[in-house]
Amino acid sequence: ASGFQLQFKVTSKSELNTIFLVAVGQNTSVGTPPLRVVLIVTLGGRPQPLFDGIVTNVEVQAGQNGQSGSITVTGEDLTRVMDMLDFSGLPYPAMPVEARFALICAKYAAFGIIPMPVPSFFPDVPIPVERIPAQQGSDLAYIRQMAQEVGHVFYIEPGEVPMTNIAYFGPEIKVGIPQPALNIDMDAHTNVESLNFSFDPSKGVLPVVFIQNALTRAPIPIPIPDLNPLQPPLGLLPTPLANLKVMKDTAKMNPMQAISKGLAEAGRSQDAVTATGSLDVLRYGRMLRARKLVGVRGAGVAYDGLYYVQSVTSTLKRGEIRQSFNLTRNGLVSITPMVPA
Repeated sequence: ASGFQLQFKVTSKSELNTIFLVAVGQNTSVGTPPLRVVLIVTLGGRPQPLFDGIVTNVEVQAGQNGQSGSITVTGEDLTRVMDMLDFSGLPYPAMPVEARFALICAKYAAFGIIPMPVPSFFPDVPIPVERIPAQQGSDLAYIRQMAQEVGHVFYIEPGEVPMTNIAYFGPEIKVGIPQPALNIDMDAHTNVESLNFSFDPSKGVLPVVFIQNALTRAPIPIPIPDLNPLQPPLGLLPTPLANLKVMKDTAKMNPMQAISKGLAEAGRSQDAVTATGSLDVLRYGRMLRARKLVGVRGAGVAYDGLYYVQSVTSTLKRGEIRQSFNLTRNGLVSITPMVPA
């Protein structure tokens, strides 16, 4: 889940004191909608939703010695709305996890949440005469439980149009059109303030899942290589396999769930190359988006090429927008001769 924090300088007579405190104070019952906050950044005349969430905390610091006070508003994305009510016991007969996810998201259409479930490579449809899945806990807890069972990721991010949100449920996707390159040590073409790399050759593991024989109940170990078409190699020299990881908890799963979870673990363990940095959005020319590909230039033969943007933190002040970011890759040396400028 992502979050935000807004800080305003105020006086004791400012209307912000009343607006935020009253709005948050009224959110004490199930029937009262939470206070929603939408941050929109306009670059080049095009509005881009930066964050969409709800307020969870308001702190007021009174001014003293002639100095103005401050009010700090903290909030989370719309996943917090999914964690307010407990729906334990709700059945989902003959519905795979993707169908259950879409049905859960239908409750939150008023928040502009658009479900985007991606089917797993090894679908598992429960047969009603054998078992009927039932929800445990809140909607958020149950979605995360389903994602963990099949090796999926779940997140909500703002859509292209303000007041809309995309709820993604599926395997982590590391393909698509790359964002403009991050340039380091390229004189006038440099568009990042800092960029640091690290390589951990001991991170690569080969997951081993267990599948029970239906007749003998004997566990059968199956090694799962990193063969996910949605996570192709981004480096010419892949991460070496340093050890085996025995996933004993997969023995109680059905074969499809166990293999899906093993594939997800294999993909995560290959991201041995990481990078952290910061940039000025006005110099870069656009907002860097998380969970997308981006090119890197000027870092040397080993670290140039395409990366996956793991996370981005944006800081807004009067007259400037800065971002700090984390990148990952599953190998060294670029697989492409050039990246988009």
